[in-house]
This record gives sequence, structure tokens and C-alpha cells, in this order.
Amino acid sequence: MNISRLLNFILGGALIAALVLLVIVQKPDPEVSETAAISDAKQAEAAVLENIATRASVRAFKSDAIPNDLIQKLLKAGMAAPTALNAQPWHFIVIHDQGQLSSLSVASPYTGLLADAPLAIAVCGDITKKAPGDEGIYWSQDACAATENILLAAHAMGLGATWTGSYPIEARYKLAQKVLSLPDNLIPVSIIAIGYSAVTVAPKDKWNPNNVSYQ
Repeated sequence: MNISRLLNFILGGALIAALVLLVIVQKPDPEVSETAAISDAKQAEAAVLENIATRASVRAFKSDAIPNDLIQKLLKAGMAAPTALNAQPWHFIVIHDQGQLSSLSVASPYTGLLADAPLAIAVCGDITKKAPGDEGIYWSQDACAATENILLAAHAMGLGATWTGSYPIEARYKLAQKVLSLPDNLIPVSIIAIGYSAVTVAPKDKWNPNNVSYQ
């Protein structure tokens, strides 16, 4: 074997060895990958549960406007809520106008905070889109589910929010319809006051094992 062929043989062997080593190094360890996935899942679980547990109703807001990208995230969260037969019988009114917010603030003894909120979202049920048959009665519950999603999303994004109820008290939702110039088929179920919190509100620990039964 001449020197040239020997060198080629050695270089070829070295190349093969390097490729094998590269494959071994890059090949993920299944146990390590599974452990990392479990860790990520646990962190996600903890974050979600923490967000739920620490949410509180905020009734005093700074005057700062809420950026449009955050508003869109709130709306997407609302539309991600469960809905009977996937009918999605909701419509969302984004309210910036201070005149409208002031008018809505007298809808009930609990809506005064709307006058000082920089933003509100009225979650309405569109009864023309409710589920067919008996399931159609759930349109208001669908709107309530969307409302809770928005509250949780607001808290996760560092915003304060409070759910003020309209439906099923006729005087309240009729006033909201009038102020917002809504057609009869759009019934405001809730009006959510939203803004950057001007106060620190401690969450309430509502866990009570006496409210649970196991069958």
C-alpha cells in the first residue's frame, strides 16, 4: 500500500468516526426529553392555576389607554370559550367612549366603576345565532363562559378587570342596549370594566371543602 492510499484510508476512517460521533451527540436522550416535557407541563399547569387563584375584581383604574394588541388578545380569549353545539352565539362591543361608559355606569348599583374605566367590553348574546332546539337556551351561559375567559386573560396580561352583570335583569340590559344602540337580537349579558389597576387587590381564597360532594 503506497503512502497516498494509506492516507486516504486513514482520512476516510476518521471521517466515518466523526460522523458516528456526531450522530451520537445529536441524538436526543429519550429519558432527558421526556423529563423536560414533564417539567414544561408542570410549569404550564402551575402558571394556569396561579392565574386562576390570584385573579381578583379590580374597581379602580389608571387613565392609561389599553393597547389594541392587548384588546385583540382579550377578544380572542373570549371567543375561545366553550359554547353549546359550537354555536358561538356571542358578539363583543369594545367601548372606549367616556360618554357611553358614564351612561352605562348608572345601569345598576354595581356599575359605577365604568365611569372611570378606560375600556369596557360588553359581552352580548346574539339570539339569532343560538344553538337549535332545546340547546338554544344556553346562549347566555356561553356569554358567561366568554366573560370569564376575558377576566382571566386580562389578569394574565397585567390588567385589572371586573364583571358587571346585565342579563337577565331587563332594566339593566335594556339600558345597555339603548346606550350602545344595539338591535334587539344583541343582549348584553355582561359589561367588563378593564384597565391598569390603580390599587392592589388581594385575591379571596374561596376554597371550601364543605361545598363539595363525592359520589
